[in-house]
Amino acid sequence: MTADWVREILRVTDVAILTYFLLINTSYLVLIALAGTEFVHHLRRVPFAGHEETYRSPLTEPVSVLVPAHNESAGIVQSVQAMLALRYPVFEVIVIDDGSTDDTFERLRAQFDLVEVPRVVPDATPTRGRILSVHVPKGRPDPLVVVRKENGGKTDAVNTGINVAQHPLVCMVDADSILDPQALLSVAKPFTDDPVRTVASGGVIRVANGCTVVAGRIVDVRMPRDWLARVQVVEYLRAFLLGRTGWSRFGGLLIISGAFGIFRRDLLVEIGGLDHDCIGEDAELVVRLHRHLRRQKRDYRIVFVAEPVSWSEAPGTLKVLGKQRRRWHRGITEILSKHRGMILNPRYGRIGLVAMPYYVLFELLAPVIELAGVVLVPLGLYLGAVDAGFALVFVAVAYGYALLLNLVALTVEEYSFHRYHRWTDLVSSVLASLLENIGYRQLTAFWRTMGMWAAIRGGKHEWGKMTRTGFQTVLTPPQPADEPATARPGVRAES
Repeated sequence: MTADWVREILRVTDVAILTYFLLINTSYLVLIALAGTEFVHHLRRVPFAGHEETYRSPLTEPVSVLVPAHNESAGIVQSVQAMLALRYPVFEVIVIDDGSTDDTFERLRAQFDLVEVPRVVPDATPTRGRILSVHVPKGRPDPLVVVRKENGGKTDAVNTGINVAQHPLVCMVDADSILDPQALLSVAKPFTDDPVRTVASGGVIRVANGCTVVAGRIVDVRMPRDWLARVQVVEYLRAFLLGRTGWSRFGGLLIISGAFGIFRRDLLVEIGGLDHDCIGEDAELVVRLHRHLRRQKRDYRIVFVAEPVSWSEAPGTLKVLGKQRRRWHRGITEILSKHRGMILNPRYGRIGLVAMPYYVLFELLAPVIELAGVVLVPLGLYLGAVDAGFALVFVAVAYGYALLLNLVALTVEEYSFHRYHRWTDLVSSVLASLLENIGYRQLTAFWRTMGMWAAIRGGKHEWGKMTRTGFQTVLTPPQPADEPATARPGVRAES
């Protein structure tokens, strides 16, 4: 009798997990459809985008680019070079060296001939690490400021940058990121188009592994050589490009990556900057902005721009990838817990009634249910609770549907932006879409579950060490075998 009850529980549980996978994959398909609609409109607007007018307009608001850095010597010079070469009317680059123990600052000082200057930094947002010194280039026109401070974590570094910033808009960028020359102009354009309502704008993150950098610019876009990074390319396209574009189209964007996002400085000061006590500080900031502005009943826009590109080095080892995914999911758990009062609360509109519940069901709980499916469906098959036909349907819905979504995402990206020009890269993308479902998803689900458990259990927050190998750099631009590494005519780089 007990065995019959066990089989019945397994049967019901397996059916529930199957239904869950059907719903989550269908929701991804809806987001991809919304993103595709947005891309169609984007392509139609490209000839009339007015980037040149924005660049020349005296009304385009200046931007302070904040670059928090901790032990980033491998790629910090190339990254800063790329940022200084951005095409934007008035901007400054502020590098915050957050207590690096490597030669991050020495490389910057040697490259840009930095000298220390006296400067009083206001305490507009709360910080913990003491500022040690402020540096600028000697006798050079570069709009660069380098701040050295005691180690306090990424949040503290960004808040310090907000305090140092002198412009009304602040753009947060990771130290290992390389921006396309037009990226800042594109991601800031919503502030020019709708200066009253726009409070934040985010751009897409792409994987730089395998690409070639010359003088701080990506000149040859290629798929990475190792399969771990290739799978992440596909994952980033689906999640960062299509997923967030879909949410932006719906008006429910909850995440702007700290690797590339731009905000109104006055609002950041108004809400107290980034939260020191939340490990997912970038996403928490966006949720807090929604909460603050909804409570005040202000008309506002938080948008995602699929055009500008920030290239970032993806983890190249399982150890580093595991740290990253545990940190990400711990952040999601802490954010949803901290702002749980918004969930299903009509006061917060579509944010509270749709976006927040979605993140609870299909982001927070997804890795736990994924692991449950990996264990319980084979167990049900072994005990006779489900038959082979059900198991095949489960695999088709859970993994075949996911593979289809990846292929649709790749098709939408190829049609809209055409970043990877070689057939070998496209074939690698398709194979990576297949490999993502074999081991990679299950492993990341395990790491994410560990991150959620760490948040529930509590404990010390750490920025964490992300080992960088740096970008492939050459002295002269390479000659690609097929086409030059530029976007299709009429289409700018995205994300």
